[in-house]
Amino acid sequence: MPDSKTVFITGASRGIGHATARYFVEQGWRAITCSRDPVPPECARDDRHAHITADLAKTESLDFAIQRLHEVLAGRELHALVNNAGFSPKSADGRRLGCLDGDMAVWREVFAINFFAPVYFSRALATNLAGSDRAIVNVTSIAGHRVHPFAGSAYSTSKAALWALTRELAADLAGHGIRVNAVCPGEIDTAILSPGTDQLVQRIPMRRLGSPAEVAGLIFYLCSPQASYITGAEIPINGGQDVY
Repeated sequence: MPDSKTVFITGASRGIGHATARYFVEQGWRAITCSRDPVPPECARDDRHAHITADLAKTESLDFAIQRLHEVLAGRELHALVNNAGFSPKSADGRRLGCLDGDMAVWREVFAINFFAPVYFSRALATNLAGSDRAIVNVTSIAGHRVHPFAGSAYSTSKAALWALTRELAADLAGHGIRVNAVCPGEIDTAILSPGTDQLVQRIPMRRLGSPAEVAGLIFYLCSPQASYITGAEIPINGGQDVY
């Protein structure tokens, strides 16, 4: 597909990342995905979808992922980066981990995946993305704006930091022709949901969970020419959850 655009998506073995890769491919893009797990069978790899297996919690894996990305690109252009990989740890019995809970090593792992990997990839690929209307989209969370009943403190603060990074990158990269925005999901029907989410849904005006495909559609829009004058924005997608 020599004329198709290419997107690099992290955390794409399931959930929002997997749906996003599929959505881009359906729109005629080529998707190169990266996650610690292999791509699932239902998202078969072909000339439109390549996958890199790498644990983004490990610094050496970031270098490996970039090396493999360049090998897969084989000199072709990169048009968008989607920093979607996320890690939300729980206690052994499934409880939310607050500021005083959990080992500091867990906090470091959360920030390595949720924050430092996006910093690394955005810096490493800035030269590749520089050009006319290229895009970076960071996936933040409603938990980055309020104390969430299920998402722990490490996850929430890492997502708040990712939103701040989005603003900083938007300012720094605008002159290079790169727009940087964030999508901020609320309760989306993925494996990351916790027991008790059904009760939380009753406080959402639309009275339902969002779907990964709905988030994927918003991510794609922010990478498209239709969003050519949008940068430095964080767009909520939560069924009105933050209305109350």
